Amino acid sequence: MRLLAVLISAVLLCCQVAQAQVRTYDQMIAAGELKVAVYKDFAPYSFEDAGQPRGVDVDLAQALATALGVKLKLIWAPAGEKLDDDLRDYIWRASQLHDQQLADLMMRVPYDRDYSQKRNELGELENDHVVMFGPYQNEQWQVAYDRRRLHSVGSVAVFEQHPIGVEVDSVPSFYLTSVFNGMLAAKTHHYPGVPQAFAAMKAGEVDAVMAMRGEVDWQVHEAHDPQVALAQNAYPNMGKQRWEIGMAVHESNRQLSYALEEALEAMIREGSVQAIYARYGLQYEVPEMYQ
Repeated sequence: MRLLAVLISAVLLCCQVAQAQVRTYDQMIAAGELKVAVYKDFAPYSFEDAGQPRGVDVDLAQALATALGVKLKLIWAPAGEKLDDDLRDYIWRASQLHDQQLADLMMRVPYDRDYSQKRNELGELENDHVVMFGPYQNEQWQVAYDRRRLHSVGSVAVFEQHPIGVEVDSVPSFYLTSVFNGMLAAKTHHYPGVPQAFAAMKAGEVDAVMAMRGEVDWQVHEAHDPQVALAQNAYPNMGKQRWEIGMAVHESNRQLSYALEEALEAMIREGSVQAIYARYGLQYEVPEMYQ
């Protein structure tokens, strides 16, 4: 019985591996669809509104699929604990939790040499199965504040007196509770997500919110409140404050990355990508590669 169980397990494992095969560029074109993994419930990048997919990454994925002459098939990806987990589950070794479905492309991946060259304790590349390419957005940290209760934000030191909302377990959370020897910790309020933090600012619980610029821009756009302003302050002792966002494919599928990169560059230069960002009220800066 034990031998039978082992044999059955081996057969099932082989079936799972077969189901998780990475499609070549030619197979993707022949199938007539581009499978794209986007993060679930992550406005303004990828979310559902009345059952319809929306967001910057959704619209950009659709434009890229159109440029390749194929249909778009979205794979909604719940965010894992680490990006490494997401790349494994959707790009190179599908998880049982996701029905063994691999994507051809994943959006919203850091375009960062240090990250792509990161090695484990054995000196091996942690993401050697993945090619990260095609930067399409500059991202940074941003503070929005309510001018009815806070005149301006010259520096983060104002949050020693004024409460500020952040997403729990986020970089802004760790930063504001530790900078200046923890002086701002008492006034840092934590919420499940950025929308809840903005709702708290609207209710007067906090005077400001800190999050990624894209998320802040979206919330400001949706609020339609002229008293909500964007701060221009710096973040001392924070480390990396700006970074580029790109895409990822399996390392065996570089032909797809070349085709997508060519289509993306054309859309950036003609202003199509900027128009997508403007649709959601987001600021857009052309990545350095295309300047």
